[in-house]
Amino acid sequence: MEVPEFDIGRHFEPGVTPPSTADETAWWFVFCERRLLLRRLDVHMFQPPCQRHDPRPVASRIGEPHFLGRLAGVPCYAADIDGQFPCPAFEARGLYGLHNRLRADLYLLAGRAFQILEWDRKHRFCGRCGTPTQRAIAQRARVCPHCELSLFPRLTPAMMVLVKHGRQLLLAHSPRFPEGFYSVLAGFAEPGETLEACVRREVREEVALEVTNIRYFASQPWPFPHSLMVAYTADYAGGEIRVDGKEILHADWFTPETLPAVPGEISIAGHLIQWFVDAHGD
Repeated sequence: MEVPEFDIGRHFEPGVTPPSTADETAWWFVFCERRLLLRRLDVHMFQPPCQRHDPRPVASRIGEPHFLGRLAGVPCYAADIDGQFPCPAFEARGLYGLHNRLRADLYLLAGRAFQILEWDRKHRFCGRCGTPTQRAIAQRARVCPHCELSLFPRLTPAMMVLVKHGRQLLLAHSPRFPEGFYSVLAGFAEPGETLEACVRREVREEVALEVTNIRYFASQPWPFPHSLMVAYTADYAGGEIRVDGKEILHADWFTPETLPAVPGEISIAGHLIQWFVDAHGD
């Protein structure tokens, strides 16, 4: 089974401790009101600033940066900016709309930067005693100086599953989707639950079907804001479609020739559906 590649590990070396010198050229992933500041390369493509100098002396509202690691040897930083950034050389863009408008490795790294900044701004105070937290030195964590509670970046595991029945696949329409748009089933894992058990439960709850032969497909970091999507395939094992009317408004079986509007390659759901089409199309 050929699966998509959402990993930058072969080119990226994560790190917490920044270089001892500030003279190196570095990638800067700076977010303004949760939108990434970018330079336009041409009519379609963008790029975050890659420069030798630290931008904070020029833009004093940029907060203390997080060192992310090195991408192909180049240091990478993430930072938030407080308020607007009035600089015509940059455009602020939401991360979701930047797929295929940034180089793939930079897009994945921008997602990592977004998640770290989101975690950092939401854990400025200790959840146990309320004391302002401080950044740890040797690891990615915020630590309470009073009760010593360590707060690490949050990651929420979620599954999605393509249920197949011969040359048919199950697709569903959620109330948050545009009209006529369908995707595979998905849901968050609950405490004490394996992802395979989550697959069976979500399918049963959302469309009242039973599945078998659950097989891992691939995973994808999903920084909206902090999920890890784990994709599976499964075979239909029984039941009649009966939607819950809350998470799912309509669901049906489709063939490769009768697909509605479905996700594109930005998400692993699109890759799951394309894999099925490639395997079962004429």
